[in-house]
Amino acid sequence: MTDQLAATAPPRSVAIPHAARPPVSTIQQWWVLTVRMIIPTLRNGELATQIVGSVVFTIGYYLPLKQMMGAVQPLSSYAQYLTPLIVLQAVWFAAISAAFRSATDSVDGINRRFRAMPIPAVMPLASRMTASMYRCCVALAVSIGCGHVIGFRFDNGVFGILGFVGLALLIGAALAIIGDLIGVATQNPEATAPMMLIPQLTLGLASVGLQPAERFPDWIQGFVRNQPLSQWVYGLQAFAGDSTGNAPEATWSVLGPALAWAVVCIVVALALHIWVTRRRNS
Repeated sequence: MTDQLAATAPPRSVAIPHAARPPVSTIQQWWVLTVRMIIPTLRNGELATQIVGSVVFTIGYYLPLKQMMGAVQPLSSYAQYLTPLIVLQAVWFAAISAAFRSATDSVDGINRRFRAMPIPAVMPLASRMTASMYRCCVALAVSIGCGHVIGFRFDNGVFGILGFVGLALLIGAALAIIGDLIGVATQNPEATAPMMLIPQLTLGLASVGLQPAERFPDWIQGFVRNQPLSQWVYGLQAFAGDSTGNAPEATWSVLGPALAWAVVCIVVALALHIWVTRRRNS
């Protein structure tokens, strides 16, 4: 009888051992996601393309235009006048990769997978921005090096160098956020390059980076002088200085519009990024 009761008794519950979940480091999450974006650039030729792009911008602008534009600009050399535009074009080119990566993550469902993981909602964007700033730093270093080869020099001491680099990186951050926004909004990697290249070429050619605004037709001089890329060129030229003293002075009236354009681009792009992301997630 005892054996029958033992056989029919319900099995006793067995405790399953479990360990406490280890703490998750936000810094570690950011680092892992950032490395995920950077390592492929060392293998797929993206970094080499970024370097070659800066060299091509230098050759493509300087060699054909030196004889034509060199005599009509106010600085000591056309290299001194042109290098800020070369830097901006190289940084803008780096932002195209930001748009492509953002669109690729959206198409491949990686962003949707991130939303199901225990990571802060801002972490994917933060990692992509960090990788974009890495590409921006490469573009900045190579383009300044190319400018040095053709004759560009810093003439405002350490303050000028730090200001030049800081403003270029701020502009790079603004362009990278805009690129990331385009990628998230379109979810089409093939469409990102044209959408970034057309404004880059249009604003670059119709800017004071090639020649002074007075050399353009009267009807377009206002646009040439006040559009964002021209204001950024004025700011970079002011920080770089020139041995003749003819470069714009690093005053608030010169630097203010350049900084304002960069900050406005960042604020507007972030606001639109949040709005687009919420619509995609709803």
